[in-house]
Amino acid sequence: MLVLTRRVDESIRIGDDIRITVVKIKGTQQICVGVDAPRDVPVLREELLTERESESEKSTASES
Repeated sequence: MLVLTRRVDESIRIGDDIRITVVKIKGTQQICVGVDAPRDVPVLREELLTERESESEKSTASES
């Protein structure tokens, strides 16, 4: 994992099409980030992706 230090309004780039910008810092444990990406690139929070996968597995198990 690459760890970078950024301040408010500073960004990192992923490839040519994706930019992640620090929008706001709240206290010591929370930051707000903005993600600029093409519409065809899914951008999901990790916990939502994990939840989707878990529900899919439950659905598949109940069909068996």
